[in-house]
Amino acid sequence: MKGTYRELAELVLARKARLGAVRLVAVDGRAGSGKSTFAGRLAAELQRTRRVTVLHTDDFLDGWSKMPIWQPRLREWVFEPFRSGRAGAYRRYDWGLERLVDEWTVIEPPDVLIVEGVGSASAVMRPDLTLSVLVHAPRGLRLRRGLERDGEALRPEWERWMTGEDGHFAEDGTPGAADVLVDGAPAEAHDPEIEYVIGPEGWTTGATLEDDPESRPDGEEQGE
Repeated sequence: MKGTYRELAELVLARKARLGAVRLVAVDGRAGSGKSTFAGRLAAELQRTRRVTVLHTDDFLDGWSKMPIWQPRLREWVFEPFRSGRAGAYRRYDWGLERLVDEWTVIEPPDVLIVEGVGSASAVMRPDLTLSVLVHAPRGLRLRRGLERDGEALRPEWERWMTGEDGHFAEDGTPGAADVLVDGAPAEAHDPEIEYVIGPEGWTTGATLEDDPESRPDGEEQGE
């Protein structure tokens, strides 16, 4: 079953803003599942008629070690100002320097804010969300994508991170709360620029991300 980014954009705009006047969309899923690609394509569709900002939780982290640390930073630096109609600002984490940069990036409240990253549709985020998307892909494919991007030397970091994801998704129940489930390794033929495949085969909103189907040919090599 397929959906289109245009239809999804229309759904976002039909729903109420909950973060002040900003419609907040979460694109969640494990590392390497295809979140960034999906978020970028949805943003491009929304930008036809609205002001859109995309933020990546990787920019709010402290490296590999503290997965949840981005949430209070994003809330303090961006969400609370947006809630009252003010501009937000944040310091981006530089993965090469392994620290937050000194400069602050200022962002005005957009019509739609898309937050992409692990945990973006978690329980603490849900009261502010207009729409939540969860992207899934088999574990072996996700690891391969990550190592192709970051290099074999970072395999231990990737494996530790994936273990942390296991714990997060087991506790949070994100699949049962997500509005849209997306197959990040689709076998079904589709036009990836305008369409996405809904839900991995045999995976429902009641499933957990511990249900990791065997790898199968993926219709498109999406990035994280």
